[in-house]
Amino acid sequence: MMWTTENRARYNRDKLRYPSDLTDEEWGHLEHLIPPAKRGGRPREIDEREVVNGLLYVLSTGCQWRYIPRDLPPRSTLHDYFQRWEYDGTLLKMHYELYQKCRELAGREASPTACVIDSQSVKSAEKGGARIDPSGYDAGKKVMGKKRHILVDTEGLLMHAMVRPADVQERDGGILVLATLFGQYPFLKKLFADGGYQGPKFRAELAKYCLN
Repeated sequence: MMWTTENRARYNRDKLRYPSDLTDEEWGHLEHLIPPAKRGGRPREIDEREVVNGLLYVLSTGCQWRYIPRDLPPRSTLHDYFQRWEYDGTLLKMHYELYQKCRELAGREASPTACVIDSQSVKSAEKGGARIDPSGYDAGKKVMGKKRHILVDTEGLLMHAMVRPADVQERDGGILVLATLFGQYPFLKKLFADGGYQGPKFRAELAKYCLN
């Protein structure tokens, strides 16, 4: 549902503990995607909704793990679930299902036929003067840091993204993005890109994932 003056109250988050917390309706879209506990193990005691709330808090505020409020699950628990759900594809499934629903609400087909790829170079995070994540030098942008390779549809909705050192060229980062779509967008026909995405290697890779 799009935001309008009439449905403004539906999007008011003043009564939530944190604005990033899930409403009951939002949790209803995700609950069925949480994998069950492993057979034979101890019964799961953690509230999965609170785990998602904790991850959304970090995502929305950009805080470090050790600054997570005490009324959310411990940082070790949140980080463990984050790594587990990233590894088993749970986070990818969440994004993909919500992405499809957003497209349908916008009156579009669930799976896009066209997309746009671009990149953004940003400085790496530092701690004590030392960079705490992999970095490279983007000579064109004159930035020492990371490069975000981002794929969106024509509505501007995020389809996929990867982060690599800034010295990774656009065409090489674009190949990585296309190679990790995992067949989620089977009807792609067109990709819009600037001059940084050129060369026979990139075109050959593009042909694997676009119908035309």
